Amino acid sequence: MFLGHYGLALGVKKAAPQISLLTLFVAVEFVDILWPFLLLFNVEQVKVTPGITVVTPFDFVHYPYTHSLLMGIVWGLLAAVVYWFFKKDAKSAVIVGLAVLSHWFLDLVVHIADLPLTPFTNVKVGMGLWNSLEGTVILELIIFAIGAYLYYKNTKAIGNKGKWGFWLLIAFFLLIDSYNMFGPPPENSIPMLFVSFAVLQLIVLSLAHFVDKNRASL
Repeated sequence: MFLGHYGLALGVKKAAPQISLLTLFVAVEFVDILWPFLLLFNVEQVKVTPGITVVTPFDFVHYPYTHSLLMGIVWGLLAAVVYWFFKKDAKSAVIVGLAVLSHWFLDLVVHIADLPLTPFTNVKVGMGLWNSLEGTVILELIIFAIGAYLYYKNTKAIGNKGKWGFWLLIAFFLLIDSYNMFGPPPENSIPMLFVSFAVLQLIVLSLAHFVDKNRASL
């Protein structure tokens, strides 16, 4: 899942306007931000196998430290503790922790049975929505549209940057998601995957920071 994670982050701003959009984006994508580094050092493994699902060519061979349910809980608790340490806001810390954990549950819907429950067992789960292009597109767009709408309606632009910045962010997400679903598969090269993921995250997080600092919560 791609748009769904960010849609959730955008929507959470309504309930937690005190948390920056940058922080929420990092939270919902934390394990995907960590994952390329573990790939680079061969701690986790992925292969590009066109046709393994209708939507994505990625064959997630081994990624229990980022994408198992148990480690999702661990990462969520760690994120909550770190947020509380710096902000001393227990409610927001809980929201940040749950945002980190949400990644596993949203992935559960779309992944085939490749999501580990723990790093210590071979039990893997997944509901397999990625085997339906139409179903994946519809679900992702619904979650993203609801989140974007909630963010837009509960914030106001501070000048023109806040207006066009929001729509630039939305357009960028839709463009990248379209390329991911309908474009050619990436090269089966871990260094190239690392660079592409790193650049994508850098752009997304920069846009989130830019948009949020130019919009005020209502």
